[in-house]
Amino acid sequence: MKRLTIAASLILIGIGSAWAQPPPPRYATVPPPRDEIVPPSRGGRYIWEPGHWHWNGRAYVWIGGRYVPRHPHYAQYVPGRWDWAPGMGRWVWRPAHWE
Repeated sequence: MKRLTIAASLILIGIGSAWAQPPPPRYATVPPPRDEIVPPSRGGRYIWEPGHWHWNGRAYVWIGGRYVPRHPHYAQYVPGRWDWAPGMGRWVWRPAHWE
């Protein structure tokens, strides 16, 4: 129980960390995505961007999903994802974008 309390405290402290943090440790596994309840749509001008894990320099923290404006000049929304970068020996976050 004490370990759980310490781990939860570290995660909460890490949530406020800056985005410019060192990369995840080599061979660290990204946790599986969390199930999210998607709130009702804000209209046709928005698309749901699912939540994702973010490395804060000490641990992975969950960034919840949100609605983002749809860009009519682009054909397809590509959700963000974690990709394994063999040359770097670690996972790399590829942010969501429009193509």
